Amino acid sequence: MTSGIVLSLNVGGSEPNPAKKDSGRTGIGKRPVDHPITVRRPGPKTTGLHSGVVGDFIGDTQHHGGDDQAVYAYAVEDYAWWSAELSRDLPPGLFGENLTTQGLDLYNAVLGEQWRVGDTVILETTFGRIPCSTFQHRMAEPRWIKRFADSNRTGAYLRILQEGEIHPGAPIEVIHRPTHGLTLAEAFDIYMHTPENLSRLLVAEALPPDLRTEIEKRLTPTPS
Repeated sequence: MTSGIVLSLNVGGSEPNPAKKDSGRTGIGKRPVDHPITVRRPGPKTTGLHSGVVGDFIGDTQHHGGDDQAVYAYAVEDYAWWSAELSRDLPPGLFGENLTTQGLDLYNAVLGEQWRVGDTVILETTFGRIPCSTFQHRMAEPRWIKRFADSNRTGAYLRILQEGEIHPGAPIEVIHRPTHGLTLAEAFDIYMHTPENLSRLLVAEALPPDLRTEIEKRLTPTPS
């Protein structure tokens, strides 16, 4: 199995969200830390602890956080791709990820694959990141939401199967990869751009339950 490292471990505090008219708060402004951080299951999206990373803030608890989006990872290799596209440097944490990884191909990561991070933590990929207005405002790039979505370089949301501590530089080992072969990029592309293939997503047991329910509803014929 492939392996990599946590190149940067990033945590965000509560800050005003200029993308929201209701004076909302956001934790997208994540910054690298130089010490270990505890990760634990946060519970339900709207009523739990929100982020799986202790000390990390999530403002929009309707759409972010919870057990199926407990940790967010983005690859430095995909940052390099975007740096070339945008002709500017992109530092770790800019996309609001908790883990900036190196050595893992997140574009071709399989939905439901499991990572051992450090000595104890085990994470499982659940889906890619759907871009929002807060992300677009942070990037200050024209039509960023569409651009990011069209790239299919979404990074990986992860659920926590085994809790523990993660430190900067921690090794990451892919310890399980489902045989269905559905990648995060393919799953995201189907969900966003090719709804005629939605049934393909149901092969992934790791698909978040709320997303599975949504897809099943979309596949149910509307009574005439």
